[in-house]
Amino acid sequence: MITIVARNLVKPGMRNEFLMAVEPLIAASRAESGNISYDLYEDVANPSAFCFIEQWRDADAVALHNASSHFAEWMGKKADWWSRDRSTVTLRPDRKQSVGI
Repeated sequence: MITIVARNLVKPGMRNEFLMAVEPLIAASRAESGNISYDLYEDVANPSAFCFIEQWRDADAVALHNASSHFAEWMGKKADWWSRDRSTVTLRPDRKQSVGI
């Protein structure tokens, strides 16, 4: 399984448009056969900051998602809403380290 964490900052005044436009992306992504989960979270301290947390079966599922028409359309519109490019972290459970606290 692969987990992707993608943080996005939305331009001032574009929050509602962003939220309306993201609904079809989420629905289509969740319908993909390799998707385990695809959720959007809002930062409680900053209403312009959002975080996608996605879980995919494997790297092939991520590649198919990235090549999908709904994702390509979304990425083509990012300049409409995002105040800067997103930051993304891709996590693989087989590479995690245990930390004793």
